[in-house]
Amino acid sequence: MTPSESPREPTRTDRLLAAVGGLLAGYVSLAVADIAAHWVRPEAGPVPAVGGAVVDQTPAAVKEWAIREFGESDKAVLQLGILVVLGLLAVGIGLLALRHRLLGSAAVGAFGVLGALAAVTRPDSDSALDAVPSLVGAVVGAILLYGLIGLLFARRARAGSGAAQADRRNFLVVGLSAGLAATGAAAVARAIGSPVEENAAASRAALRLPKPASPAPAVPAGAQLRVPGISPFVTPNRDFYRVDTALVVPRVDADRWRLRVHGSGVREELTLTLPELMTRRIVERDITLACVSNEVGGPYVGNARWLGVSLADLLREVGVRPPSEGGPADQLVARSVDGMTIGTPVEAVMDGRDALLAFGMNGEPLPFTHGFPVRMLVPGLYGYVSACKWITSIELTTFDAYDAYWVPRGWAAQAPVKTQSRIDTPRPLARPAAGTVMIAGVAWAQHRGIRRVEVRIDEGPWRDARLAAEDSPDTWRQWTYPWEATPGRHTLTVRATDGTGVTQPEERTDTMPDGAQGWHSVVVTVK
Repeated sequence: MTPSESPREPTRTDRLLAAVGGLLAGYVSLAVADIAAHWVRPEAGPVPAVGGAVVDQTPAAVKEWAIREFGESDKAVLQLGILVVLGLLAVGIGLLALRHRLLGSAAVGAFGVLGALAAVTRPDSDSALDAVPSLVGAVVGAILLYGLIGLLFARRARAGSGAAQADRRNFLVVGLSAGLAATGAAAVARAIGSPVEENAAASRAALRLPKPASPAPAVPAGAQLRVPGISPFVTPNRDFYRVDTALVVPRVDADRWRLRVHGSGVREELTLTLPELMTRRIVERDITLACVSNEVGGPYVGNARWLGVSLADLLREVGVRPPSEGGPADQLVARSVDGMTIGTPVEAVMDGRDALLAFGMNGEPLPFTHGFPVRMLVPGLYGYVSACKWITSIELTTFDAYDAYWVPRGWAAQAPVKTQSRIDTPRPLARPAAGTVMIAGVAWAQHRGIRRVEVRIDEGPWRDARLAAEDSPDTWRQWTYPWEATPGRHTLTVRATDGTGVTQPEERTDTMPDGAQGWHSVVVTVK
């Protein structure tokens, strides 16, 4: 019997088994591809590759919605969504194969080709080997589907006979055995670990941070207030926010890492290894970072002690001059190993602020999630125009000549951090007891500093909060206000004034195109 021959119309059981066969073939295909990606490069797997392409094509408004609704779980939600879509397609392919066995199997192969194309065309791909995981997985999945549908054809040909039930058992035994085998092999591969990831982890474990020639000043004793619920002055690495487009966190081997500095105004192109970078003058600074996706009162801001080298010193070493000194380049384009591009004003990098190429964070090498082995950061600018993680290239150019990743997607090319303040405690909808309630939180206006914080209860007058000691204008500042709370429902509002004397405006704006602004409020009910 040829694959297209059908002794009778498919029954409901036939269709159910074909759908199950499509799901099993799809699952085995992805599992095998995942195993292959462990040995090639985790980012080359079909889900990360296709997911990365989806992220790049997703409208900025949708990305903002995902960050707002799912927070740092947005990537997991995206990958889950991709798997759900693939599952539905696998069901459809299984039903197609029931009618056209070869065509259904070929459809599995076609999706493998799409995954391979997505992998090799990603900005971080530098080898045709990135196509291997998707292709290998597709071949295995296509063969499995062809075989499973063959068993269904045998069952249909022998419908009504005693052998039909045996054929169904054979179908389930073969399909489930393949699924279990793929699951077990994937588990073993993960237990063994990826050579790429193991080498990167070993290089991080072996890295010894140098002592700074310019250490950070000691944090003033009064910078950390003893108020339950307030954000700590120094954000632990594990709690530091993460917002980026990488579905798989790049694991970069520090021994193989290189930084290329080139472009307009560069006297002679420079390529540095990590040891070479670390022989330069080491600078340590406390700097608060904020994400442009942070809504009023949002969590995407954190403060850490960073260790690295002065970016301005490195640029001057290769002959770069800022526009104010006649330099031809007004934009620095930083490129990440995952292909991300971030454009930063050259003038801001070289105006005297502590712009760094950092390799240390809170006393340890950068975590992989925060850019190991080296990241860039510039105080006073939102991360999407300054804080390139996993940096591998710096090109000097102009804003007219090049748009970095986020600009064509609707974000502003230049984005200084806006003055913000946040109430950390009491939390929204809290039910504190009547009496003295400590209202507390943080305020930030990096590179300008915080001069004043005021609190308002309901529609009453603004009252000055007590400010914690200032560490530097580049860090956030804690504040407190003791409130004599009376029973009932109350709205608490905060606003801050930066070091230049400008008070944050009341009107709330969206995060696009250059950061949210407005007063933060919480509603509580006093018992």
